[in-house]
Amino acid sequence: MLDRTSQYPNRYGTYKEWMTDPVAFERATFAAGSFWDLEAAFRREDGVVDTVAGYTGGSVPEPTYEQVESGTTGHVEAVGLVFDPSIVSHDQLLDRFWALHDPTRADGQGDYCGPQYRPIIFYHNEAQRTAASASRDRLAASGKCGHQQPIVTEILPAPEFWLAEECHQQFYEKCGRGYCMSHQVDD
Repeated sequence: MLDRTSQYPNRYGTYKEWMTDPVAFERATFAAGSFWDLEAAFRREDGVVDTVAGYTGGSVPEPTYEQVESGTTGHVEAVGLVFDPSIVSHDQLLDRFWALHDPTRADGQGDYCGPQYRPIIFYHNEAQRTAASASRDRLAASGKCGHQQPIVTEILPAPEFWLAEECHQQFYEKCGRGYCMSHQVDD
């Protein structure tokens, strides 16, 4: 497991503390299938200081895994990132995100189906919204999505983010592998 705090010896604390310190770091939030696989992929990126699995986009405060899995809360499984923009840009994270999921599937990714697995880029400011839209448009123009299918990945303002239960945090490190995107995570 990578110790990201060693890169930032004066920076200790929780994800929430880093998320509220806009001076040194920025934040990003992505959803696409299982948060286990998405979290593992972003955790491996240079410049990503912290990752957390959680739930966002729904109407139920402090949802549980079971509630979100029911597909009735409006939440998606998501990954919150804290990153150092002097090492990795938001555009680079967007490029990685597009490579990690099928942006033409609105109902989930891989074996994961349902509204709780839909792909979304949550933006935290206007610059991120603009960058996300531009990256989506570049991908659409490239023809890499195949079969001329439309990109259905949503781009939405970041709402309240609820941390998932501890057993879901850094799942790969605890259990060895994820499921849905494992081959893409290892690439």
